[in-house]
Amino acid sequence: MRHRRLGKDKRMAWNAEKSNPAAVAFRAVRPLRSPSDPMSASPLVIGKFSLGMGDRFAHEAEAQLAACLAARKLGVEIVPVWNKSNREHNIIGSEPTSTRAAADAAVKSLGWTAPYFLDADHIGLKTVDRFVGVSDFFTIDVADFIAQPADPAAVKAFVDRHPELVGTLTLAGIDRPFTTTRADVERTAAKFLLAVQEAGKVYRHIAAVKGVGRFVPEISMDETDSPQTPPELLVILAAIADEGVPIQTIAPKFTGRFNKGVDYVGDLAQFEREFNDDLCVIAHAVKKYGLPANLKLSVHSGSDKFSIYPAIRRALARHGAGVHVKTAGTTWLEEVIGLAEAGGDGLALAKEIYAEALSHMDELCQPYATVIDIDRARLPSAAEVDAWSSAQFVGALRHDQKNPLYNAHLRQLIHVGFKVAAKMGPRYLGQLKACRESCARNVTLNLLERHIRPLFL
Repeated sequence: MRHRRLGKDKRMAWNAEKSNPAAVAFRAVRPLRSPSDPMSASPLVIGKFSLGMGDRFAHEAEAQLAACLAARKLGVEIVPVWNKSNREHNIIGSEPTSTRAAADAAVKSLGWTAPYFLDADHIGLKTVDRFVGVSDFFTIDVADFIAQPADPAAVKAFVDRHPELVGTLTLAGIDRPFTTTRADVERTAAKFLLAVQEAGKVYRHIAAVKGVGRFVPEISMDETDSPQTPPELLVILAAIADEGVPIQTIAPKFTGRFNKGVDYVGDLAQFEREFNDDLCVIAHAVKKYGLPANLKLSVHSGSDKFSIYPAIRRALARHGAGVHVKTAGTTWLEEVIGLAEAGGDGLALAKEIYAEALSHMDELCQPYATVIDIDRARLPSAAEVDAWSSAQFVGALRHDQKNPLYNAHLRQLIHVGFKVAAKMGPRYLGQLKACRESCARNVTLNLLERHIRPLFL
């Protein structure tokens, strides 16, 4: 079974108010039934806990799924969501069909009978068509439209439609009220309304092809200048409801740095307050605006953010909430660790990847400039790395902050250096097969022990 279906029980019901036009739209839509699937009229619903898993070269799906199987045996159900962006497909020269084929093959091989999804990661109107045929989870990225001026008439109409957003707001679970003026709401709407409208266009484009309820929509709002306050997030959710987009996950902006492949950098106490506040806002918006009852937070660049996992775990337990955590590139790093750990030709190839990444550093880092912090002075030379043993290379790359060999700068460079492996083509893929045991073991252990266990077990 690929997906859990939305039944009629209260636990899964969309808590929509009849007077809310968006809620009426959510309830009214019914996808076409397939003669072979009597349950096809039920919208697809993602489970409480889900993990976005990147598989750059479509060789680790089975190892990733093994971590989810192990978690189930330990008592927690994790929904695997394989994600790969349009940019990553372009860099590697792959197509979304390869991600689907790898996921389906892993599910069949391991006998996985629970839901799983394929995420068209960070798509917009210009890129979505490539994914529509095979994906059933869509991360709608509207970063280019945030802070773009919305139509003043649309802003006015939105504020007129939502007088409840003006004044003193008291949200269950937040120990302080918020006071907003009409001007505050207008400013927030002016900043985010165009982005929400664009998300609506993308959502309807997908729905016209796949059918309403036949995919999980997420909206990404994390690429903005500052974290959204609770009143701002509430405005965004009200606008999403007005737009008729039944989002099941939303990615807001959090305080701090979420750099690729390394730990969180920022104020841990402030992050925990924001995360808890966002959960309270979502719970309020679900009741007030008829958004899907399973709506949950999505944490982007969530892999390796070990220092915030205790805060996330506490918040989920406190509120009984779910979460989607995207782990993406951490699996590619475990592949390289697996090669190095295997020694011989695998270690030689891992060293070559580093040397090439170092010599093309500016080119590789440019697309990820906002989510990496690499100090060139802290990077070892290619000659130095070439003399390393397997243990030295693994120690420098593996995310173990207690190991004195660990080098976060080297790790970030290799994280963005997957293009080097892509150019190697069959040479790289051949070594993945030759070093299958060590690569797969590291991929599974990383997801289970460093991510799933501290978050959910």
